Amino acid sequence: MAKIHVHETHSNIVKRLRRAEGHLRRVIGMFDEGRSCLDLAQQLHAVEKAVGEAKRTLIHDHVDHCLDLAVSGPGKSTRTVVDEFKAISKYL
Repeated sequence: MAKIHVHETHSNIVKRLRRAEGHLRRVIGMFDEGRSCLDLAQQLHAVEKAVGEAKRTLIHDHVDHCLDLAVSGPGKSTRTVVDEFKAISKYL
């Protein structure tokens, strides 16, 4: 069974992703409407930026809280903490 892992920022990230989801659905509708490629590219860029910002917030939250706790708390070795940081930083 997976351990529940929730941070204070997660609800804001979910809200941001839901807005991006709605925006993406509108962009799909724009394709159906035959909108110009420039309009479509601009809107897809906006969706991409919104998702990217959600990802960055998640990773920064992880670095600020999880890794800080891992370094100062019992349980994880320094190697484990460093490996975890390396793994998540690949997504920046």
